[in-house]
Amino acid sequence: MTKSSNKNKPQPTIIPRPSHTVSRDDISPSALKVLYRLHKSGYQAFLVGGGVRDALLGLNPKDFDIGTNASPDEVRALFSNCRLIGRRFRLAHVRFGREIIEVATFRAATDATEKHGDVEHDREGRILRDNVYGSIDDDVWRRDFTCNALYYNIADFSIWDYAGGMKDVEDRRLVMIGDPDTRFREDPVRMLRAVRFSAKLDFRIAKDVESSMLKNRDLLQNVPAARLFDEFMKMFQAGHAEKTFEKLREYKLFGLLFADTDKALDESEGFLKFVRMALANTDRRVAEEKSITPMFLLGVFLWAPIQKQAEKLRAHEKMSHSQSLSLASFDVAGDQQSRISIPRRFTTPMREMIAMQPRFEVNRGKRGLKLLDHKRFRAAYDFMILRAACGEFDPELAEFWTDVQNQNADERLASFSVGNQPSAGKRRRPRRRKKPGASTA
Repeated sequence: MTKSSNKNKPQPTIIPRPSHTVSRDDISPSALKVLYRLHKSGYQAFLVGGGVRDALLGLNPKDFDIGTNASPDEVRALFSNCRLIGRRFRLAHVRFGREIIEVATFRAATDATEKHGDVEHDREGRILRDNVYGSIDDDVWRRDFTCNALYYNIADFSIWDYAGGMKDVEDRRLVMIGDPDTRFREDPVRMLRAVRFSAKLDFRIAKDVESSMLKNRDLLQNVPAARLFDEFMKMFQAGHAEKTFEKLREYKLFGLLFADTDKALDESEGFLKFVRMALANTDRRVAEEKSITPMFLLGVFLWAPIQKQAEKLRAHEKMSHSQSLSLASFDVAGDQQSRISIPRRFTTPMREMIAMQPRFEVNRGKRGLKLLDHKRFRAAYDFMILRAACGEFDPELAEFWTDVQNQNADERLASFSVGNQPSAGKRRRPRRRKKPGASTA
C-alpha cells in the first residue's frame, strides 16, 4: 500500500493531546529546550520521526529530531552551541554535552526531472543534494515511511498526521510514502532502513514495498561504501542484529553488503550457526547494556572467507597458521572495502583477534601464559568460545582458558607448567659431557 503524493497536499489530521500517548516525559530535556526556544522565537517547532513513533509504541525514544520553518542560519543564530553540517542535506546540530539534537528545516519535495540549483541527482535518480526549503505541508512527503512522518507540535502538544501514520503504527505496518520504486531510486538505503525498522519494531513490510525491494536491490551497489558502513552500524548494534540479519537474507540484501560471506553461508550450515550465535550474543549484550564493538561482528562475518583465503596462502607459501590468518584478514578486509568502507580502527584489531585463534591451541609454557596479557585477549577469547560452541574448537581447551582466567598468579604458573616436565616412567637422558679440547664448531 502507498500513500498519496505531495501534489495533492492534503491537510493534516490533528490529534489533540488527550487523544494520544506521547508525553513530554518521553522527550529528552535537551530536545525540549530546542523546541521551546524555537517556538518562543516565533518559529514552528515539531518533534518528528522516530522519537514520536517510539513514544507511541511505548518504547524508550533515543533519537530526537526536530523539524522547523527556521532556516539553518536562523537556528544557528538562536543557539551558541550549534553548528551546521552536511552538503547533501544542510542540518543544524545543537550540542548539549555528549547529546546532539538534530534540527532540520522543512524541505520541499522535488524530483529528478526538476532543475534547481540546490538539487542534484545522479543518473539513477539518487539524490546527491537537496536543500530546497518549504513548509511542513511539503516536508511530510519527503519522508520515507508513514510511521516516521508524525509531527509532535510543541505549541499545543498535538500530533499532526498527513499520511495515515497513526493507523499504520497501530497496525504495525511499514508503509512507504509515495511510489516505492521512485523512493528507492532516490535513496536505495531506504531498503536497509525498511529492514531495520521492521526488525526493531516488529512491523510487517507492506507488499508493494517488499516487491520493490526485491526488484530494486541492485541499486545498493550505487551507494557510497562509507554510507553503507554507517547503516551497518545502525542495523547491527541496536539490539536487533539477529532479526535484521534474517530479514536481510530474506530480501537478498545481505549479499550486496557481504558477498563472500553470503556465499559461505549457503555452503556451510556450521558457519551459519556460528553467525547466528554471534548475533544472538550481540543482542544479549546490548540488552544487558554491556559494551560491543563492530570489529568483533565484522570478524564473525568475514571468518569463513578469511579461513578460505588463509588455506590458499599456506598452500602456496610456508607460513604459520597465525601468519596466514593475519594476511588473509588483510586481503579479505581490503576486498570488503569496495562494498562497506570499514575504518582502520576496526580492521586492525579484527586482524589481531583473528590471528590469535591458533594460539589458543597452546596451553603450555610461557607462550600460552603470555597470551593472557595480550590487549585483544578478551575479544579473541569470546571469539574462540563461539567457535567451541559450534564444534569448531576443542571444548576442553575452551574450558581450560575459561578456568585459567579466574586463577591467581601461582595457580596460572602451575597450570601452564603442567606437561613441561618429563612424562612419568621416562627418564631424561643425561647430557654428554664434552671431552677436554673437543671442538665446539
